[in-house]
Amino acid sequence: MAKQSDLDEILRNIQRRVATLFGRSGGSGSAVASPASVHRGLSIGLIVLALLWLASGIYRVDAQEKAVILRFGQYVQTTGPGYNWHLPWPIERDIVVNVSRLYSVTDDTSMLTADTNLVEVKSAVQYTQPDPLKLLFRVRDVEETLAQVSESAMREAVGQASLDRALAKDPSINERAQILLQQTLNSYDLGVHILSVKLTDVMVPEAVQDAQRDVLKADRDGQRIQKDAEGYRNDVLPRARGAAAKEVLDAEAYRLQVLALAQGQTARFDQVLTQYEHSPVVTRERMYLDTMENVYKNSRKVIVDTKSGNMMYLPLDKLILGAAQTVTLPNDTMTVAPARLPDASVPLAEDPARARGVR
Repeated sequence: MAKQSDLDEILRNIQRRVATLFGRSGGSGSAVASPASVHRGLSIGLIVLALLWLASGIYRVDAQEKAVILRFGQYVQTTGPGYNWHLPWPIERDIVVNVSRLYSVTDDTSMLTADTNLVEVKSAVQYTQPDPLKLLFRVRDVEETLAQVSESAMREAVGQASLDRALAKDPSINERAQILLQQTLNSYDLGVHILSVKLTDVMVPEAVQDAQRDVLKADRDGQRIQKDAEGYRNDVLPRARGAAAKEVLDAEAYRLQVLALAQGQTARFDQVLTQYEHSPVVTRERMYLDTMENVYKNSRKVIVDTKSGNMMYLPLDKLILGAAQTVTLPNDTMTVAPARLPDASVPLAEDPARARGVR
């Protein structure tokens, strides 16, 4: 309407200018225009109209704006800041959009957290519209669409957080909601850029506060019991593992000990076998004497063969008190000194009575 009124005013000005170009008659005072003057006035008027019409296509775009040019309603191009020109109306027209303007949309709704607690969440989303073409032709109501998508993204972000994190307004919830919201808007190709998503308020509804207090108390008790159980496990398990490792080491040590003893005995047997093959009689006697020495060296009893052929057992611990004791036997009397082991230097065949009397 403003352009139409300006055009009418321009036409009236042109008519007045054309009228001044027409000549007047001298005697009667009535203006009579000659054909040449009329033709010249119309030409000038048309030229002026054409220039004004062409000049109406000049437009200015500010630094924070972009202009979309339409030709008979169809998109032609997008122009940036500065003075530009397009074919005048009604052929082309421009739509200037502020692409740097900061928009905001808020939301207030109830949501469930990851631990199934009901909370009242208030959030705010700030965004810009850097693509005027998508803004004008992709969606009809940007704010309504953005409010629905932002609520869905916030539900998913809050639904993956615990009640404590939600009440603390954990920044990770805002970051996750912003990422989900931007991904969804990109898939819709709306030309909207999300600057921030923020939880402005999170609170537990009054109707469920008592129930949620009980749930939180039970949850804390469960965590405490779990920590106690983990502490007991951390105390018992290392000790059990240490005891098991000790048993394994003891078994390994015993195995090595038995193996070493067996190998030593085998080596000793091989040495004795070699000596036995060279001199069987001497080696056999030496083996006998060594065996008897091992048998009697810790013995606490003495076996005495009397003349009557009877054998008596005497306790050695009473005989080694220091002095010799006199023992009276049924047929005769004899003095028994502390027991002395056989001399290995005396062959066994030279003392047959001794060999028979000691078993």
